[in-house]
Amino acid sequence: MIEGDEKKKLMNRIRRIEGQLGGIQRMVEENTYCVDVLLQVAAVQGALDKVGEKLLSAHINSCVWAAFQEGNHEDREKKIGELLTIFSRYAKRGGR
Repeated sequence: MIEGDEKKKLMNRIRRIEGQLGGIQRMVEENTYCVDVLLQVAAVQGALDKVGEKLLSAHINSCVWAAFQEGNHEDREKKIGELLTIFSRYAKRGGR
């Protein structure tokens, strides 16, 4: 889990992404040049990737770590399965 200052930073990053999405919506409504909109979309995707990295790191360093330190075999297998699912989804996105 993300807590304290790191959670605050993550929430600020997410709010900035919300603002960027609103900007993209306005750009589309105003028929802004497609390339300019696409550049903003790429910026949002990059920002979301950073959020995902932070969340994944927090998950590995808290939930997964705890399962391997304190959990039983079933807990460890569950966490490994979750990680494989996440990695698979991110790998599919890599070939956009």
